[in-house]
Amino acid sequence: MSIDDDHAPAPAAAAVDEVPGETPLQRALRIKQAGIAARPQPPRGGRFQREQAARVKSGASRPWMSK
Repeated sequence: MSIDDDHAPAPAAAAVDEVPGETPLQRALRIKQAGIAARPQPPRGGRFQREQAARVKSGASRPWMSK
């Protein structure tokens, strides 16, 4: 076993990254979107959303509208 054999990329990983007919720009965009999708997302609905909505009053952005 030589040193070069230890650092060879896995064939399965190379097959996943390559899409036939994909331009380098499309590949970069796909990888970027996959990275964004992998980030943890905030909870959807429920108590958390109600608390977030309750923090901002409807007229808070326009204080001159109230007396």
